[in-house]
Amino acid sequence: MAVPANKRSTMTLYSAALCPHSHKVRIVLAEKGVTADIINVASDKKPEELLAINPYSSTPTLVDRDLILYESNIILEYLDERFPHPPLMPVYPVGRAKLRLMMHRVERDWYSLLQHLMDNTAEAASARKQLQESLISVSPLFEGQNYFLGDDFTLVDCCLAPLLWRLPSLGVDLGAKGKTIQTYEQRLFARPAFKASLTEAEEELR
Repeated sequence: MAVPANKRSTMTLYSAALCPHSHKVRIVLAEKGVTADIINVASDKKPEELLAINPYSSTPTLVDRDLILYESNIILEYLDERFPHPPLMPVYPVGRAKLRLMMHRVERDWYSLLQHLMDNTAEAASARKQLQESLISVSPLFEGQNYFLGDDFTLVDCCLAPLLWRLPSLGVDLGAKGKTIQTYEQRLFARPAFKASLTEAEEELR
């Protein structure tokens, strides 16, 4: 994908190939048409420079000149403000507050369960059932609108796409009750930016 000169940057993103939090950031970069040097980080062998700049040595970590960010949702908001077109947050404070609250709920309610599945912890079976039931319970929200908060694609959708992409590989089947979510998934996964965001390891999940 050709990138306009004003969308080129000197950013560096430390990203893990299967990390859903890193995936969020790659989606936003692709949606914005921003190029960044992406350094793939293996969980068992993290580069020394990452250990030096991030006290948690976690991914994703974004470096933009003298700025270092290492919490995915903070990175998403920064990128939306740094590169305002196309906008991925509402214009007005009330809308932004609602979006931030929903991003927090997605992180707390669903990503926490996803992590149990990815790590195959003792709670994985329970987490799988909870995640399945919770997603099905919100499926009516997708009726009559294109994206999670309405007809506009936002940062919430960027957060949900990596989670939904991983469900089949983790044994989460939404079945017939999740039909509206599956239609929403197809809309997300068809976006050129989503396709561009996938690593080879993520492509192999489906």
